[in-house]
Amino acid sequence: MTPRWPARLWILRHGQSAGNVARDAADMAGLERIVLEHRDVDVPLSDLGHSQAHALGDWFATQSGDRPDVILTSPYLRARQTAETIGSYLDGAIVCTDERLREKEFGILDGLTTIGVRSHHPEQAAFRATLGKFYHRPPGGESWVDVIFRLRAMLDTISLHHGGKNVMIVAHQVVVLCLRYIIEHMDEDEILTIDKAGDVANCSVTEYHFQPNEGDGRLELLRYNSVHALAQEGSDITAEPDPMIAARG
Repeated sequence: MTPRWPARLWILRHGQSAGNVARDAADMAGLERIVLEHRDVDVPLSDLGHSQAHALGDWFATQSGDRPDVILTSPYLRARQTAETIGSYLDGAIVCTDERLREKEFGILDGLTTIGVRSHHPEQAAFRATLGKFYHRPPGGESWVDVIFRLRAMLDTISLHHGGKNVMIVAHQVVVLCLRYIIEHMDEDEILTIDKAGDVANCSVTEYHFQPNEGDGRLELLRYNSVHALAQEGSDITAEPDPMIAARG
């Protein structure tokens, strides 16, 4: 019988992106908008982000027996570049895009800093303060609950097609957190406490192992937001939020 879950599941945030760098510059300058040349979906990795992806790929290549069979990635360029770079170090690993792993959509708040949201959409800032970031859905965008809804379907697909295999997911900060929420059966307070404790680092590793002897089987968390591989490879470590993190807190 095929196991319900992958044998191993790694969840990675993409490497540092040009959007991360642009957000920092906008915050430092007190700007209302993040200056980007591309749509968010087309924002590439920075030079450091490419270096981080290569370092992580090199590290995974040295892990005997613990390599991904399949790499599922967000369609956003920064995630695809990270996944494809890591995959180039792993003979036989298949890289597949899954749109359900995309970044949280921000609608009318897209590209705004915290200052920009308060200036251009004070009603949304107030509404978010009332509802909380978990349930607030900006017009044309998504709440965390919306992201969780699509990720539940994505995990069902993994169970159907990749049960018992070693699977890697490459996506975004909110996706990493929402997957933890689903897999570990958390509630709103638990996941927001983890989120508040600190950002998910670029190219950090969150890892689960399948435990078949507990009920009908479950995934056990081995590490969260680990930058051990980057440190071991001598790569710089960054924890910059994605471009819109300032608007989501």
